[in-house]
Order: sequence, then C-alpha cells, then structure tokens
Amino acid sequence: MLHKKTLVASFLLFAAIFSPPVVRDWSNSSVQAVQLRDGKTYFLHPPTLIDATTTSNRTHAWGATYYFTIQTASDAGEPLQSVTIAQNEGSDTVAFQLGETLAYAQDAGSDRTPLISKTTLNPETRTLSIVFDPPVPAGKTVVISLYPSRNPRYEGVYLFGVTAFPPGSQPHGQFLGYGRLHFYSSSRW
Repeated sequence: MLHKKTLVASFLLFAAIFSPPVVRDWSNSSVQAVQLRDGKTYFLHPPTLIDATTTSNRTHAWGATYYFTIQTASDAGEPLQSVTIAQNEGSDTVAFQLGETLAYAQDAGSDRTPLISKTTLNPETRTLSIVFDPPVPAGKTVVISLYPSRNPRYEGVYLFGVTAFPPGSQPHGQFLGYGRLHFYSSSRW
C-alpha cells in the first residue's frame, strides 16, 4: 500500500514539474513567451552576459561609467523585460546615480537604438532593477551604462551579479553570471 502511494505521489510530482508549457502571445511583442500552467514565464534560450567594463579602474575616481553588455538569443522565445544588477562582493558599497542610467540596443553591425528604461534600487540587497518599456526584442545586444557617484574607496575585485527577466506577471529570472570589475588604489598611478 505504501509503495503505491509513493508511486502515485512520484508520478504527480513528475507531471507537475514536466507539464508542457502554455505558449502565450504578448500583445506588444512579435515574439511569443513561454508560460507554464502556474503562470511563470521563462526564456527558451536565456541571454548571455558578454562583458562588464569600466572607463576608470582607479579608486575614488569621479566620472566613471560601468558598462554591462548582454546578448539576447535570436531564438530566446520572449523579449527581455528587465535586468537586475546586484553588488555581491567588494569592500565598499558602490552608490549609483539612478536617474543617469542609460541603455541601448543594437543588431549585429547596426546603429545603437536608445532604450526607455526605469532604474530603481533596493538598498537592503544592493540590487539595481532596470526595466525596459517596451521589452527588448530577442536577437539584440543590450548595453547598460551605470554611473557611480564615485568609484569605491577600497581597491580589489567587485562582483556584480546580473539576472535577466522575461515579461509576465511571474517572470522566472535567469542568472547570467558576474560582471567583474577590479579597482586599483589611486596611489599606484
């Protein structure tokens, strides 16, 4: 009897996890999003964090820009609605000028197209949220420009975790990796 109950419970768990997705057409996009029966949306093929760079790697420097480059797959299945960037490591907390955040998209070999975005900060988790309106279509390269108030006071490696989200009321975030920026003491220059 116990064996039959375990078998039935295993089958139900398997069916819940591996149930086929419901494909939903988002009215503002030419791409379809994958939505499971529980309402969560997923990328078919997640974006890739290509690079993270800074225009100045000196500690205490003013006027630096941090660039995060993300490539969306042409067969992603859904557009890119938002990105979060969280400082996960570093001896100093980097403060950003949220209203100065810029983003643009481009196709391979084409001009840059400015993106309308809104940036917010969760100070408890040190996480920036950049929301694109409208979402960025699949197949684009997205570059996010962040402007720190100043570079960190302390030298070392600073890691910024980057997560991408598709549209939907319950989007599943796909962790893309860490953007790694290394800052050096101004006295070394």
